This record gives sequence, structure tokens and C-alpha cells, in this order.
Amino acid sequence: MSRRIGTLLVAVSGLSGQTYPVGTRVAISGTGGSVDGFVDGDWLPLAWWEFADVPKEDGPR
Repeated sequence: MSRRIGTLLVAVSGLSGQTYPVGTRVAISGTGGSVDGFVDGDWLPLAWWEFADVPKEDGPR
């Protein structure tokens, strides 16, 4: 499954214990009610309401 880019809608703690603020860009893997998010290798278990997909034209270049 390919990854897509999302942005956090709420602050979320990663597996490392670091908290990522609203607006942080994350790599998203998976679909459904919960997905895997990654920021610089740190895993963030995300619920559907914690992030929004970033349209491809707004993603990294």
C-alpha cells in the first residue's frame, strides 16, 4: 500500500514520546478508522479524526 501525506488536526504523541503539534505533516499508511502515521521514522497511531489528507498539489515537492 502506498503512503500519502496528511496533516495533524490535533496534537498527537508518537511512539518515541514526542508530541507533534497541529499542522505537522505526516506520512500516512493504511485506510479505515485507524491508520499508521510517520514523522521522521516516529510511529503515530492515528484515528480518522486526528488528521486530514493533504491534496497532492499541496504535498511535498
